[in-house]
Amino acid sequence: MRGGAGGGGGVAAGGGRGAAGVAPPAERERLRTDLAPYMARTRVEEGNDPEAFLPSHTRRIISLVRRSEVVRDWVMHPMPRRLCNHFLQPNCDDRYQLHLTSALEVGPGAHAQLLHREEDTLPYFPLPRPNLVLATMWAVSDFTVENGGTLLVPGSHRWAKERRPREDEIAATEMEAGSVLVWLGGTLHGAGANVSDNWRYGVILTYSVGWVRQEENQALAVPDQLARELSKDLLDMIGHTTNGLLGLSDRGFGKGTPAYDGIVEMNQ
Repeated sequence: MRGGAGGGGGVAAGGGRGAAGVAPPAERERLRTDLAPYMARTRVEEGNDPEAFLPSHTRRIISLVRRSEVVRDWVMHPMPRRLCNHFLQPNCDDRYQLHLTSALEVGPGAHAQLLHREEDTLPYFPLPRPNLVLATMWAVSDFTVENGGTLLVPGSHRWAKERRPREDEIAATEMEAGSVLVWLGGTLHGAGANVSDNWRYGVILTYSVGWVRQEENQALAVPDQLARELSKDLLDMIGHTTNGLLGLSDRGFGKGTPAYDGIVEMNQ
């Protein structure tokens, strides 16, 4: 894993980059404790269809903001936010947002996931396209080639849709627990095959420009009772605000708000 994701240069060049030592052991242990009841209830598919987009032998849960205070802290961590400021903010009206949260435990016997792009859900701009999504993978356990470390295709965020990677263009991520892998939404990637005897545990948090529909409906994922307890910055991040003139509500529209001021500016 290449280090130093705090700057945008390496991510822009290769479409992905890693940073070590971001999540300390105590945080990772708290996260495991927070999510353990939900992971325990997850049914693990036993089949092994290599064409399935979601590989078997894997536990998956979403809606992590409501389930873990650690995740809420990671969502607002300065490192990914610096990269969002660099890659996403220029393509939206000052607001990017949380796009998806998911915890993944890839078990022994899981096959490699089909390579895909985070922006495949937003196909209306031809490739290569402006940066619409930025993804982060938080290593709760060690990631190795053997246990299914994330596969990335460096530079594929600049490819035409039709281009397919050669085997020698696919890189397997190896990183220690506590590291974070970052990649642009146009970069081909997928979970690797787990040929080890160990489960590989990661948390994926993605961000998107504020004018697209979130992949995970944060308004439904975070109940009102919890929302009342969250900081304004986190509420804004999960979508309780406007992006330009999008997302209006009677709770967020009045003189001095970005939406109101935007209308005034447009009509001057």
